[in-house]
Amino acid sequence: MSNERSTPSDVDVLVVGGGPTGMTAACELLRRGVQVRIVDRAPDDTSFPKALLLWPRSLELLDDLGVLPATRDAALRINAFSYFSDRRPLAAFRFTEDLAPLCLPQNETERILRERLHELGGKVEHGVRLLCFDNLDFSGRITASPEVTAVLEHADGRIERARVPFVVGADGAGSAVRAQIGTGFVGSTYESAFALVDAHIDGALPPDEALYYQSPKGALVVVPLPQGVWRFFSSLPPGEQVNVPMMQRIVDERGPRGVRIAEPVWQSVFRVHARHAADFQLGRVFLAGDAAHVHSPAGGQGLNTGLQDAHNLGWKLAAVIHGDAPDDLLLSYGPERAAVAKRVVRDTDIQTRAWMVDTRLKVAARDAAFVLADRSGMLSALYGPVMAGRRLAYPAHRPTQQPAGWTACRTRAKLPGGLKPGAVLPRELTARRRTRADADPRDWTLVLAETPGGAGGTGGTGWTRRAAHLAASHPRLDLVVVPVDESARHTGCARPGYFLVRPDGHVAAHGHARDLAHLEAEITLGPGRSAPAAVPA
Repeated sequence: MSNERSTPSDVDVLVVGGGPTGMTAACELLRRGVQVRIVDRAPDDTSFPKALLLWPRSLELLDDLGVLPATRDAALRINAFSYFSDRRPLAAFRFTEDLAPLCLPQNETERILRERLHELGGKVEHGVRLLCFDNLDFSGRITASPEVTAVLEHADGRIERARVPFVVGADGAGSAVRAQIGTGFVGSTYESAFALVDAHIDGALPPDEALYYQSPKGALVVVPLPQGVWRFFSSLPPGEQVNVPMMQRIVDERGPRGVRIAEPVWQSVFRVHARHAADFQLGRVFLAGDAAHVHSPAGGQGLNTGLQDAHNLGWKLAAVIHGDAPDDLLLSYGPERAAVAKRVVRDTDIQTRAWMVDTRLKVAARDAAFVLADRSGMLSALYGPVMAGRRLAYPAHRPTQQPAGWTACRTRAKLPGGLKPGAVLPRELTARRRTRADADPRDWTLVLAETPGGAGGTGGTGWTRRAAHLAASHPRLDLVVVPVDESARHTGCARPGYFLVRPDGHVAAHGHARDLAHLEAEITLGPGRSAPAAVPA
């Protein structure tokens, strides 16, 4: 008797990989009414506290999923990064409240996501691994075939051929999905291995600061974790094994004085890579998280980038599956997220190599740069918002995404921190006017910044009435009206105008009162852009 069976397409999306990226993708889809199946080759949901930091942009995504309170309850807030050179203080970067990350071990983040996944009706099928795709179309065209056939092996040896419309590969750095679509994993691997010890300590350390001890002998990073545990992370001396005595010696040589590593909780050795996939998509198959990019843990960006991949892809898949958008919306996923991943890989690589410089000249140059950045305030003004995800912006490709002619907004958009099309609209601008519970996650939002007497007042001005009429004619477009002075505080634009916002919170288009033709064009390309009638809603 054959142990192979074929499964018809009873789900919309197969997610391969049940880690934080895979579960986030599944939750994003489930809350938008998409049927999802998640498989993972691991025999159970046992995970490790690998990644630690959750930055503010990721916290917004967790808020969308309804798990931010649980995350805050379990996490510890990091209020500062402090840098040292041969134990000499170089710079201290303190986070403002809106930029501070939370420290939460990855296994706890996964627990919270798993609970939400179950609430939404999903689960991870463990002990199921992807063997291959059968008759995969390599043209890259979504319309080339209606589905993907994934050959899956179960723990008992059964072979299943699952036919699904879309596949998301969130199966880690050794991704089977990436291997099957034949894309490269471009980049390099650091020569040095790294050692990690999570442990309780005897002694005193700042309970809310990450400490970066840089030395020609190697870097040592010390981070507080919840429940009185500390992480010690260092380059591993050649020929040595990770253990508490080895890490204690490194701490004594170049780390905080008077600290003894006591009871260990977890220890590991790993190599650090700086790589990204050559392609994030092949037709109906997508890569996300570590399957698409891996990099140094410098700055704690890895898990955050994966969550953002899932958030970007989730709303687009849902829009296509429900018939709210044509298939080619999905073609924007790869370019948008690849640009972010390449930047993160580059930035973390620069930071890691700065930790590891070992010549007198290079050390002096690095230290001088840290001191200058600290004293000038550049470290806080530039570095913090980037790490927090506040500078995340996708490129604008159409003239209608921006105001017509020369405007101060166009100039401001070229400056660091200037809000522009592709950036995330500050949530404070709409938070008091529409709660997360009130919002349909499939909807777009049109934010009108008006002077008194506009669309939200008595009668309104001509442009606001026309803009409100445009919004009312599209069922997937919500209207939010704010005073122009309040909009100016959050966006920098002091003129009456609009922000067309995608379901993921990114600004699709910005313009002023005279730009309604631009707005109408962008609505047609966004929330007014439905799929052909043959596609089921």
